[in-house]
Amino acid sequence: MAAGEPGDLGGYYFRFLPQKTFQCLSTQETTSRLRQWSMLGRVAAQAFGFDQTFQAYRKDDFVMAFFKDPNVIPNLKLLSDSSGQWITLGTEVKKIEATNVPCTQLSMSFFHRLYDEDIVRDDGHIVKCLDSFCDSFPVSDELRKVLLVEDSEKYEIFSQADREEFLFCLFKHLCLGGALCQYEDVLNPYLETTKLIYKDLVSVRKNPQTKKIQITSSIFKVTAYDSVGMCYPSTKTHEQTFSYFIVDPIRRHVHVLYHSYGVGEMS
Repeated sequence: MAAGEPGDLGGYYFRFLPQKTFQCLSTQETTSRLRQWSMLGRVAAQAFGFDQTFQAYRKDDFVMAFFKDPNVIPNLKLLSDSSGQWITLGTEVKKIEATNVPCTQLSMSFFHRLYDEDIVRDDGHIVKCLDSFCDSFPVSDELRKVLLVEDSEKYEIFSQADREEFLFCLFKHLCLGGALCQYEDVLNPYLETTKLIYKDLVSVRKNPQTKKIQITSSIFKVTAYDSVGMCYPSTKTHEQTFSYFIVDPIRRHVHVLYHSYGVGEMS
């Protein structure tokens, strides 16, 4: 049976949707922030459509079918570790890991506790602290302490479940940035950018019965391996190198949010 025939890959066919653009990454304000955080030119969002009903419990089949699909292989972007240029997959994926990322938050009030706990002042300024390092990240303010330093006194203001939420993951990735990140003194740019990306990637609908807004997307953090080893999102592991698949089962779209840690575009 030829690869791509139904049955072989659980019947999922994908198509690349190049016309779907993500405003969240292309506005002038976001672009200048990503440049400051050393992420510009190293972060990308792409959209693909698929043709079958998505079933979350079959996520591994879905993701494997994605990586083997002839419409994905020449279109899925990643950064080459050797040249630093954008390339496409170009290798046969043998194994995948897809970790569920909970996505339940509907409001940025999730981060209000940063004010309540004096990590951020009322005027939005992030409280400074003595410089230290944690996992190669410089820690010079209370915000990065809460994000990184597990034995710091305020670490537990976000529970383990909070930290697994997609909204928190996005926020943390933006706060930590790339290799030459210039950190913000105020919280707002992080919150605004997190909100823009979250709203652009995650699908919601109003429940017809309860009239409440609910999130319909399923989210997975994805890693792929070829015969040599890890090949996607990179051949090197780093906390700031990631790919999230945000699956909209109603529209049958999958949004791929990708970042590879390194030195972003300067000028």
